[in-house]
Amino acid sequence: MTDLTRIPTLEGDEAFPAYVARPEHDATAAIIVIPEIFGVNPGIRAKCDDWAAKGYLAAAPDIFWRFAEGEELDPDVPEQFQKALENMGQFDADACVRDIEALIHWLKGEAGCAKVGLVGFCLGGRMAYMAAARTDIDASVGYYGVMIDQMLGESHAIANPLMLHIPTADHFVGPDAQANMHAGLDDHPKVTLHDYEGLDHGFAAEMGNRRDEAGANLADSRTEAFFAEHLA
Repeated sequence: MTDLTRIPTLEGDEAFPAYVARPEHDATAAIIVIPEIFGVNPGIRAKCDDWAAKGYLAAAPDIFWRFAEGEELDPDVPEQFQKALENMGQFDADACVRDIEALIHWLKGEAGCAKVGLVGFCLGGRMAYMAAARTDIDASVGYYGVMIDQMLGESHAIANPLMLHIPTADHFVGPDAQANMHAGLDDHPKVTLHDYEGLDHGFAAEMGNRRDEAGANLADSRTEAFFAEHLA
């Protein structure tokens, strides 16, 4: 069962929309799915539906709700890709962390889930890292997260497990940024990094031209096992 639910902000004066997919039976764990810069589009909803089919309650918040609520964009359409980049320029990551915290509270309180994980893609991958450092999320996974190399000073605050999927040919996260991520995180006891040789940004998109089937399946299998271990 799916629905669009409005989640109260931490301040309680506003509410933001989230696509919620519920499993057949009551879930003891939830997974927050943070989208790329293209909104809660069909690919992100499909990822939520897949987690629900695996027995999790899945929720994808609209991270651009403050200025482009409900907008769904297709990365394979150049004009829509450009609009997504413009949206990213207006994005407030600190406010999004607070929204994630509010969603964690809702999932553990209103929805009754004992544990909550988070998986994010692109900009959502950055938010997975920030959530691991700044919230009490039980486990986080980031796919091709951007700008993480600029936030390594927060790594000391990561208290719960974090997994990052890094395509080595990512044209948004270059070799130097990748090297800095490894140098800053390889020895962290809570962080696991996986490299995907020759793959580019967006390789695990659910649909569209960027998807690499073998790479996506490998990364997704690692993510599924990671959550099975840490959200049990």
